[in-house]
Amino acid sequence: MGRIARAFRLLCVDVCVGDPGAWVAALAGPGCTWARRTRGASRFIHPEVQARTFAPLILCSVLTRGHAVPGLVPKQAAERWYAEFSAWYPVEQDTRGWDDSLGWLHAVAHGADAAAAFANALPDRRTELLELCARRMTAAQSDYRYAQLEDARLARALLRILQAPGLNREQATGWLTAVAEALAGGGPGPVPVWAFNTFATLQSLHLHLTRGLVDEGVPPHAEAVAARAADLLRLPYYWLA
Repeated sequence: MGRIARAFRLLCVDVCVGDPGAWVAALAGPGCTWARRTRGASRFIHPEVQARTFAPLILCSVLTRGHAVPGLVPKQAAERWYAEFSAWYPVEQDTRGWDDSLGWLHAVAHGADAAAAFANALPDRRTELLELCARRMTAAQSDYRYAQLEDARLARALLRILQAPGLNREQATGWLTAVAEALAGGGPGPVPVWAFNTFATLQSLHLHLTRGLVDEGVPPHAEAVAARAADLLRLPYYWLA
């Protein structure tokens, strides 16, 4: 929690966090002043990597609280945060899960958690959020191979986005077209890091779709999404039935 509090201090202009757990109350409580006390979009373009990578985790906490208490987070605020988040998430270049000096960074995992929270706050953005996760997993500019369960966090987020009612079959599976297009140019030789990350995420997604989430089950169209993921996994695993 100390690192979360430090990241929060980096994000804020004049909020002092003395209690390591106080940021949730400060952001999501009835007297929330975070939106006017932060530097707007600078939380996702901050020069300190831990400020950028903890920003989505803090947003996730606020949005989750807002989902539990209707009216607490204005839609206009959620839309503004979404615009900033969606501009940052697929292009963040420092995607390391852990740094020996700084500790957890986890841009991919924290961003995935925020994406799932945005799906509840802004249900009309669900198909965009699915595509955003697809862009993150296929981002070619990253040289970090998922080593801290980032693939599982992405898979869990994708399931939670898919859980939202109202998505039809085409919407539930359509985002995988972006993944297929990214993989279409593959050929012989070593697997690029981004492709390894993509295959790892697809494997994790297939497992999550098959087993479901505790207390949440499997989403509608899980079978169709799993079948499409399996089709893509046959590119490297040609021996799959």
